[in-house]
Amino acid sequence: MPVSLSRAVWMSAVVGWGAVLGTASVQAAAPAGSTPVPVHTVQQGAVGVGFELDGVIQPVKQSTVSAQTAGRIVSLLVKAGDTVRAGQLLATIDEREALVGAQRSQAQLAQAQADWHVAQTNLTRNRELQAKGFVSQAALDMAQAQFQGAQAGRDQAQAGMQQAALARGYSRVLAPYDGRVLDTDVQVGDLAVPGKPLLTVYAPLPLRVVVQVPGSRSQRIGPSDRIEVRLTGQSGLGDWVQPTARTALPSTDPVAQTVEWRLDLSTQAAQGLVPGQQTAVRFVSAQPAAGPARLMIPVAAVLRRGELTAVYVASERGFLLRAVRLGADHADSGVEVLAGLKVGERVALDPVRAGLAEAGAATAR
Repeated sequence: MPVSLSRAVWMSAVVGWGAVLGTASVQAAAPAGSTPVPVHTVQQGAVGVGFELDGVIQPVKQSTVSAQTAGRIVSLLVKAGDTVRAGQLLATIDEREALVGAQRSQAQLAQAQADWHVAQTNLTRNRELQAKGFVSQAALDMAQAQFQGAQAGRDQAQAGMQQAALARGYSRVLAPYDGRVLDTDVQVGDLAVPGKPLLTVYAPLPLRVVVQVPGSRSQRIGPSDRIEVRLTGQSGLGDWVQPTARTALPSTDPVAQTVEWRLDLSTQAAQGLVPGQQTAVRFVSAQPAAGPARLMIPVAAVLRRGELTAVYVASERGFLLRAVRLGADHADSGVEVLAGLKVGERVALDPVRAGLAEAGAATAR
């Protein structure tokens, strides 16, 4: 079938489906002995004022591992996505320069120890001679000063030896904690210099949601207001959960004029989520909204199929499928209905069962 003809057939089907919804002619008969379906009577209710923003999943613990010594990258043992353990070798840097520095420090330490030994022998001899009256007190003081200088030189050489050993250890880049490699910034053969990022490591748990809230709205969020995050992982697709902790940074972005909010997730809620994933964050005020009450129905009554948003309305002839236009989702209070329903009508709480021909309406709730 040509592409233009296929598209025309598809458009005709969509138009026809829209006409069916507009007349609410999709009907499910309710014969005697049919399976009852629980229904809910549409009512008006007061809900809190709220708004919804997009947030980003972010690890609480994330580190940029940088080089602490200069040299060429000899080996890179991990790649993005690898799981690492604390202390695991991630990369190695050419250590020849550090090795030469360690040898030089070792030679300096040997020379300092020899100078210290000579100064100590000289001091002992001068003490014996001064006790017998063969040398003056000034000569003894000079020997004492030389010994103290040699001892300080030996201590300095020992510290240099330890520093050289640390510099040599910097050629081995180790994982700071258990986690995963988020990204690598270098390849084998690249030049590493102190402070240059080599790779990024993060801990899969715990996770948090970071959302940028406009400054004018952030000031109106009180401690009793409810904040919810929509999960998009394996732990509960589409479910709203409350964070275990929330923190608003005490500063405003000078360009965007937004305040960063950090919402910590529980371990159970964070299962299946990955850093960088986008999610929805809902802020609901504890105070009811001013103005007339709103038409509300339970979320379970809503049927979503692609672009279709509808409910099954109970009637004497059975259930009729009717398209509706929804507003904000108010969690336990239900979802707001902007058009398509009126007070007193009954909607099925199980749209799938209501769509079956043998379904009938049960007692309204």
